[in-house]
Amino acid sequence: MPAITAAGRFIGSAFLGVICFAGCGGTSAVTTTPPPPAISVIVSPSIASVVVSQSQTLTAILKNDSSGRGVTWAASGNGCSGNACGTFSNPQSNSIVYTAPAAAGTYTITATNVADPTKSASATIGVTDLAGVFTYHYDLARDGVNTREFSLTAHVVQSAFGKLFSCPVDGAVYTQPLWVPNLTLSGTLHNVIFVATQHDSAYAFDADASPCVQLWHVNLLDAAHGGTAGETPVPYNDVGAGFSDIQPEIGVTSTPVIDPASSTIYVVSKSIDPVSFFHQRLHALDLLSGNERLNGHQPVEISASVAGNGDGATGGNLAFDPQTQHQRSALALLNGIVYIAWASHEDKNPYHGWLIGYDAASLAQVAVINTTPNGSRGGIWMAGGAPAADAGGNLYVATGNGTFDGNLPLSPNDDFGDSVLKINTADRLSLADWFTPFNQDNLNNIDADLGSSGVVVLPDQASAPVHLLVSGGKAGTIYLLNRDTMGKYCGPSCSIDTNILQSFPAFVGVFGTPAFWQNGLYLAGSVQFVGDNLKLFAFNPATGHFSTTPSSQSAHVFIFPGASPSVSSQGTLNGIVWAIDSSQYGVPSPSGSGPAVLYAFDATNLANELWNSSQAAGNRDRAGDAVKFSVPTIANGRVYIGTRTEIDIYGPLPN
Repeated sequence: MPAITAAGRFIGSAFLGVICFAGCGGTSAVTTTPPPPAISVIVSPSIASVVVSQSQTLTAILKNDSSGRGVTWAASGNGCSGNACGTFSNPQSNSIVYTAPAAAGTYTITATNVADPTKSASATIGVTDLAGVFTYHYDLARDGVNTREFSLTAHVVQSAFGKLFSCPVDGAVYTQPLWVPNLTLSGTLHNVIFVATQHDSAYAFDADASPCVQLWHVNLLDAAHGGTAGETPVPYNDVGAGFSDIQPEIGVTSTPVIDPASSTIYVVSKSIDPVSFFHQRLHALDLLSGNERLNGHQPVEISASVAGNGDGATGGNLAFDPQTQHQRSALALLNGIVYIAWASHEDKNPYHGWLIGYDAASLAQVAVINTTPNGSRGGIWMAGGAPAADAGGNLYVATGNGTFDGNLPLSPNDDFGDSVLKINTADRLSLADWFTPFNQDNLNNIDADLGSSGVVVLPDQASAPVHLLVSGGKAGTIYLLNRDTMGKYCGPSCSIDTNILQSFPAFVGVFGTPAFWQNGLYLAGSVQFVGDNLKLFAFNPATGHFSTTPSSQSAHVFIFPGASPSVSSQGTLNGIVWAIDSSQYGVPSPSGSGPAVLYAFDATNLANELWNSSQAAGNRDRAGDAVKFSVPTIANGRVYIGTRTEIDIYGPLPN
């Protein structure tokens, strides 16, 4: 046994304490050296989003790792193993580049400390195979759904979500942001957001880089884009009836459409030159540069005429008027043809509903139809919604107030105000079928446009009727139509529309396009000065009808103009409904000017509000000032919204 010193300390022993016996102050105590601090591991970022086969840098941050041996990395999830879960650059390093696999899904990337394998941390990576958001409300059905969103869940949105950055623009953005992945600009791969403004500008921004990276910006009125010296966007008081619906200027209002096969974005501009000639032009811009691609690298000046004696016609010819016709409805691309629709500025006569088709490869005009060639009005605006299309190549639009004579036995019974139209595109553009509410005359007289709502093509059903369509209107009625037999007109003797599948009062008014996900219809209605909740109406495939009572609704009331929601999900799971409160859209808004407010709701229960952009302290998530009828775009773990001064980008916050 080792000797003990007078102080009681073992000599030659590893024992470091001090033992006190009698004579050492009359007490006994033991003191020891504390153990070294525990190792900790954090992975940053803890939540990330990438497109299939793209890369994400991940860093393991270690504390108290005195051995300096670092971490090892592993990937799991989505039923994968090995490299099928993705690959790492230098997996023994504390900072690695993770390359996502080709299979979409949710993956967990774990960093484990080498010195103490009980210490680890993980990052959750959502890998999307979303091909792109090329058109309004995601697809030709206009259902407003992205089912390939693998980063955004209710937990993420409630716990770690907010504003990431903003991209400034030179005018109000009424267009829905469009998103395209995997574009190489100046030798660098980018995911890209495209928008256009009322100042007649078009922009491309990196969809992920913070702070904002502008990839290109073009002026659609310069000589390279068909403009003339001194040409400007249209001052708001040069059109309309003095209500200042869009102010202070009108340039690009409608959402463009993208052809990914040719890397082209199609945009319609409006302008006035120094001698007071008004212009509307269809531009075909290169996605990589913003340069004009077609028609000898120049846009097409929009003009058209049809036979008719309607309001503004001369000698049996009705001509398109670029001043009075307002191009609000989003563009559609179907079978190689770009379709563009028009209505009015503030119902100032004369105007009509026009639908014109242009060949996407040459910009040659190939088809024209007018909704009221022998009457007046009947505009196609749908609160910015786009023509919907079915697999058979038919287009569907809703018209606003105007002349209706489609029920008359004698020609020219070709005026279709307040109607839902099925338009055959195989033989240029021709009316194939239609529905007009029994109370069309009353709707017309009280300015209760049917055409204030966009139309949505529902998924094909397992039993008849197989082909369905939903629309609405200012009166707040939802109409469920059979696309194969749309019902035409019940007549003034009817008290309800017995000629269609279903109609029911759902909202105080409809100004927007519904979303449809998992047999649920989502929309926030409103009328001037009166708001309504975001509501979910369940569709029963067995009966072929909607429940007329909402299965859930938001506590928040959306004041005019309501909201056109979008839905993100992981297939049939983790549905989130995104909606913008744009009630403070400025003059002539009864709510004045103020920020857009983005909301997120549980898609299975709208009473469960997950988050909104006004709730964080210090205005952290505040958006730019609102614009009317704005629609959010969700892609690759981000939510993009347009405002009066900027594009705002939301997503999981950095840890």
